[in-house]
This record gives sequence, C-alpha cells and structure tokens, in this order.
Amino acid sequence: MRADRLVSLVLLLRQRGRLTADVLARELEVSTRTVLRDIEALSAAGVPVYAERGRHGGFALLPGFRTELTGLNHDEALALLAAGSGRGEQAFGLGSALASALRKVVDALPESHQARSSDAAQRFLIEPAADLLSRKMVTEELPDSTMVEVRRAVLAGHKLRIQYAATDQAPQWRTVDPIGLVTVRDKGYLLATRSGEDRTYRLSRVLAAEALPESAERPESVDLQQIWQQRSAQFRGGGSDQVTVVVRLNPARREELVTTALAVLTEEPDADGSLRLEVTFQDARHAEWALWQLGTGAEALGPQWLRTSLRNRAATIATRYEEPPER
Repeated sequence: MRADRLVSLVLLLRQRGRLTADVLARELEVSTRTVLRDIEALSAAGVPVYAERGRHGGFALLPGFRTELTGLNHDEALALLAAGSGRGEQAFGLGSALASALRKVVDALPESHQARSSDAAQRFLIEPAADLLSRKMVTEELPDSTMVEVRRAVLAGHKLRIQYAATDQAPQWRTVDPIGLVTVRDKGYLLATRSGEDRTYRLSRVLAAEALPESAERPESVDLQQIWQQRSAQFRGGGSDQVTVVVRLNPARREELVTTALAVLTEEPDADGSLRLEVTFQDARHAEWALWQLGTGAEALGPQWLRTSLRNRAATIATRYEEPPER
C-alpha cells in the first residue's frame, strides 16, 4: 500500500508541479504527517524532491524528472480520462484505485499529449451528482473494508461469508459462492449461489464480509451479461406481491414510468395522443408511489384499488390546503 502511495505522490508532483503538504494529504487521503514521512522516504531513495519555503511554498520535483510511454494515443487517453470523470469511480469501492490509475495514465503520456488530453477531458461530464432540477443522484456508500473482502472472494474464487440485511428482516450471516459483481444505475449487486440456488444481493445491504479459504463452487468461465439478463427476467416474472397496472400516460413522461416499472407488458397509442401501457410493479406501495410521482401526467385506469388509493391521497392533500395555515 505504501509503495502505491509513493508512486501516486510522485505522479501528483509531476503533473501539477509544486504542491503543499496539505494538498498532497487531501489527494492521497492520508495525514500531513504521513506525507512528510513519504517525502523523506522519496528523498532517501534518490527521487529529486525538494521543499520551497514561504507563503507560496510546497514540494516539487526537479525539472526533467519523468519517463514517457508512447503506447496511448490522444483519443485512447481521452476515453480513459472521460470515463474516470463519471460516477463509475464509486463502483465496488474502487474510487481511490481509479484516481491513482488515471494519474498513471496521464503521466505515461508523452508531453505533447498530456495537456491536450487533460484539457479535452474537462469538456466531458458524465453522470453529474444532480440533474437540471437539482435532484441529487443517490449513491450507495459501501465500506471499503467490506468491499475489499467481497472483491477478494469474487476474484480469487473463494467462498464468501456475509452479514446481510434483507428487506424487513434482521441481519443474518450466510455463506455464498460468489460469481461476479454488477453495477446498475449507481446500485451494486453481488451475483452468487447459495446451496446451489441462484442468489442476488444488494451490496448496500451487506453489513460485513469475510473471504473464506475454501474454493467457491462455480464455473471456470462466466458470462455476467447473460446471467444478469436471466435473473432480471426471473425477478420481473416472479413474486407474489407484484402488481400489474394499466396506465394512460402523457408521452413526455414515458421515460419516467418505464424507468421505475419492473416491466412493460404492452404499449399502444390512444386516439387522444396519449399512451396506454400495461406495466408491472414490485408491490402495491411501489405502484402507488410511481403513479403519484407522475402527477397529472398519468392516470391509473386499473386496478380500482390503486385509483381509490391515489384519490384518497389527493383528497388528503387538497383538504390540508383548503384553509390558510395557522400562525
């Protein structure tokens, strides 16, 4: 770990020039004292790093201390830098590793490519933290220690012991055979089997994990895309709580509905220009919530219990706003 940090420190100084100990500590996610010890270690190893005193001082490398690698062209480097600017950095707890890797990518470029690629990457923004309406994207916070164990078991092919908090259940420990990791819309999933049965676990609900020494029972090769599609189909087609709803919809709100629903069973245009869809939701609460979010842009045509529930909710809101608020 320290060797990686020392490399990252050198790369930061190469790419940005003079930096203070506080800035280096923030970038490397360590204390200022650790940075000072690392600077001493680099100097002892012969790396030409020196300190500049004064208000605008800091640490820097002697000019010309660098190596070049010409294997990446401008477009290849730009693709990597643009990908790293998005929210993918949060996937599976690999944010700091991605930041370190991108520093190495930039440093490996010839000087003629470095500035051009970095400037061009600033023109791309992938999946910002909020949309135009300032609605924040909710990301799952996964403890690094937990994700390290999960990744270790997945990559090494070992059994994994997890403490998992299923919906409306107390956390329980279970041992699984991990197959792979999937991230979809900022949500992470562990695909696994347990006693030979397919299991899909939300990573945000894994409270603790331990990679075991025993080998996992799983095939040598895997097609995660195919497995994910199969499990997605099983999820949409099963579950005793799932409900089917017929909706009349403003076409402009279609994307919101289909993104929320589990599946779209049928879809056809109405004579008035609206759309009529038959969709499934996870349960009654999910259906009511999804239709309420669409406001007047959608009307639930059936089942009747959903229309009644939405009407009662709207009546409660209307009643609350009939009179001026009490001062």
